[in-house]
Amino acid sequence: MARPSAARALRALLLPLSPRSVPLTPRGPAASYGTSITSAKIQVNGVNLHYQQTGEGSHAVLLLPGMLGSGQTDFGPQLKSMNKQLFTIVAWDPRGYGQSIPPSRDFPPDFFERDAKDAVDLMQALKFKKFSLLGWSDGGITALIAAAKYPALIHKLVVWGANASVTQEDVRIYNGIRDVSKWSEKVKKPLEEMYGHEYFAKTCEAWVDGISSFAEKSDGNICQQLLPLIKCPTFIIHGEKDPLVPRYHAEYIQKHIKGSRLLLMPEGKHNLHLRFAEDFNRQVEDFLL
Repeated sequence: MARPSAARALRALLLPLSPRSVPLTPRGPAASYGTSITSAKIQVNGVNLHYQQTGEGSHAVLLLPGMLGSGQTDFGPQLKSMNKQLFTIVAWDPRGYGQSIPPSRDFPPDFFERDAKDAVDLMQALKFKKFSLLGWSDGGITALIAAAKYPALIHKLVVWGANASVTQEDVRIYNGIRDVSKWSEKVKKPLEEMYGHEYFAKTCEAWVDGISSFAEKSDGNICQQLLPLIKCPTFIIHGEKDPLVPRYHAEYIQKHIKGSRLLLMPEGKHNLHLRFAEDFNRQVEDFLL
């Protein structure tokens, strides 16, 4: 198998922020049923977490973004087009990302567990007693941990672009995007506009260090031991052209979550939910029903 280049990995990681994926602007009350997207903050675990919410359905769904991501940059087509009569959709900005600043983002050894607790506590603060999780990339790892640790709260789980461990090959890919000065203007600009150059550059380097630290363990473990604890229905999606997350990560997750289902998208890359949004939304909605 050809090894993915750092440049390709960078493009895959940052494509959601390209002009084709214009961030949604929160709107006021809409004239038609349940189509408005509200934006607000709520204090959770000592942090004012920002979230967007849309829809009026009885099935609550939380969207969890990837590295340096936020609800509005990572999930435009889902916030806009998922069925708002069936679902209430919440997209959050994890602490230190998007509009959930302060605090500054950091990456202690338990940062995924911290995000999982924040995410679950956010939904409980919003009065959702039970909900499903849709997690992309880092958000997928967070969703796996949340589903394992808080099984009574999670209805169903969908993850894509996620991994339960970090290999030396993964570290090589991550180091290829460490220095943001080498990124093209096209991919740098939206992140610099959101965060400012210094915060963006510092946080990217810190993320590479934080995620790579898992590879220092003998098995590279992030959350492998938690996968058998996941009891809710689980749907894993993988883009076969994803240059950032090799296929074996998706296969490992599917193998270790009993009864889970794996869908391979032949033309999908890391951002398959944006590039093939209509197909993705349909597949996910069918699973959630």
